[in-house]
Amino acid sequence: MQYEIRGGSFPIVICQLAAGEKMITESGSMTWMTPNMQMETTGGGVSKMFGKAFSGESMFQNIYTAQGGPGMISFGSSFPGKIIPIEIAPGKDWILQKSAFLASEAGVNLDIHFNKRFGAGLFGGEGFIMQRLSGNGIAFAEINGELVEYELQPGQQMIVDTGYVAGYESSVSMDIVQVKGLKNKLLGGEGIFNTVLTGPGRIWLQTMPLSSIASAIQPYIVTA
Repeated sequence: MQYEIRGGSFPIVICQLAAGEKMITESGSMTWMTPNMQMETTGGGVSKMFGKAFSGESMFQNIYTAQGGPGMISFGSSFPGKIIPIEIAPGKDWILQKSAFLASEAGVNLDIHFNKRFGAGLFGGEGFIMQRLSGNGIAFAEINGELVEYELQPGQQMIVDTGYVAGYESSVSMDIVQVKGLKNKLLGGEGIFNTVLTGPGRIWLQTMPLSSIASAIQPYIVTA
């Protein structure tokens, strides 16, 4: 599979497939394709279906196969931001925010990921239920806004507002901590909890989380 990412704020990824090659995507992500791309819809079993729905994904996925020769298929983002390719290999899993998965080669597995830390589970909000990409192949993830990447050394930490965490390598650990000081909690406007990411490994932060957009426009929504 060869690919090209094009576009600005609403990017697409165009994938060129050899005969018999497959791409897996969430329903509704395909934008255009050549006529010889054959689609098959699958749920992957009851447990996986409900797990994907719980993590924010569709219960079903579409598998596209190039039939009889080379084929082309493209996938589009659903929100202004970036499409980022990720190389998945054995022992090199990635943890992503829910709904970040866009498409992948057939060798990549998508599963629900629960943060096992008590604090993250109780207060983590968006960071509690995430997605794990494992297996072998190229996957594509949607990032809201711009992407900022850091490489954390062993024991090095980054404190992040939870909604700004786009993803991280599975070698990174995640926990939730309280903002210090009662006045800061009540008057600081930054919420009560923050996410702490601890290295080693790469972390991806995004500049336009959907939760922040929703909070910004909520006062302007007129209800009947």
